[in-house]
Amino acid sequence: MAIELNHTVVHSRDKQVSARFLAGILGVEVGAPFGPFVPVDLDNRVTLDFYEDPELTLVPQHFAFLVPEEEFDTMIARLEVAGVTYYADPHHSDPGRVNRLFGGRGAYFADPDGHNMEILTRPYTRTGPA
Repeated sequence: MAIELNHTVVHSRDKQVSARFLAGILGVEVGAPFGPFVPVDLDNRVTLDFYEDPELTLVPQHFAFLVPEEEFDTMIARLEVAGVTYYADPHHSDPGRVNRLFGGRGAYFADPDGHNMEILTRPYTRTGPA
């Protein structure tokens, strides 16, 4: 059996709002609540389990999604319709632009909880020693 990421917890202030936001941008469905989680299932069998805990101090995380080239423009349009600024860089200093790294396209945006989300059409190439 190969080792695969199966699920991860995404901390949020409002798990329904955050799950619906990301699912809407990516064009996927929000799953039925599972215990204290609101799941968003991705095509590679990874689930993002949105969870809210009022006692927890949220620490922004980074989540990168490899998306089909033919869906990238649609996702950018969804961000624009939602009034969400996207950026060409992870530091959010180049607004309204996409990058063209590794022969593909990519963009970064913040979700309702400040997590740094990324959509990219080509995986990053790693070269050199580990």
